[in-house]
Amino acid sequence: MASISAKHCWRRRTRPDLQLIVIISGPGGTGKGTVAARLVERDPSLWLSRSWTTRPPRPGEARDAYTFVDDARFDTALAAGEFLEWAEFLGHRYGTPKPAPPPGTDVLLEIELQGARQVLERHPDALLILLVPPSSEVQAERLRARGDSEEEAARRVEKGRLEEREGRALTPYVVVNDDLDRAVAEVAGILERHRSGAEAEPGAEPRKGI
Repeated sequence: MASISAKHCWRRRTRPDLQLIVIISGPGGTGKGTVAARLVERDPSLWLSRSWTTRPPRPGEARDAYTFVDDARFDTALAAGEFLEWAEFLGHRYGTPKPAPPPGTDVLLEIELQGARQVLERHPDALLILLVPPSSEVQAERLRARGDSEEEAARRVEKGRLEEREGRALTPYVVVNDDLDRAVAEVAGILERHRSGAEAEPGAEPRKGI
């Protein structure tokens, strides 16, 4: 397990209210969920927010991958203002509840690009990391392997091309997930440099708490 930098630990001791929002986004089939889970395993200071969705679970999908709800429950939460972001994607809705992370942790969101854009509008100091597949062919293969139909995989690949272009316009941090261990290490490195201030632009304002 990777250790947390001394500077980051010092900041936690002196300002436990400072919490960074880290967003992992990208097209379907890029391995966002797997990368997010690996990051949480190696870094105990990350708290993974579980998104809601109105789509049914895929065959073999972990029941805790999302909070699976029907449209009525989603509408109730939406009307009550319970979401940090929400979006409709390929006929289903996804939403991130407003985070309530434990003290001393940073929030990790694994969300679609529409939602990532909403979070950045509310929290411009959030860190967005775009995860992309090595090729459309690999993306389609991964989508089929997780249970998507040929039609669904084709729709997601086509949508993914647009998402990648939009994502690259939103963040300089783009990671190609051609090898899981390498991709996780690269994402962790970006996060650690961001926490330490090594990635900050000269004269940038300090990040605010949630």
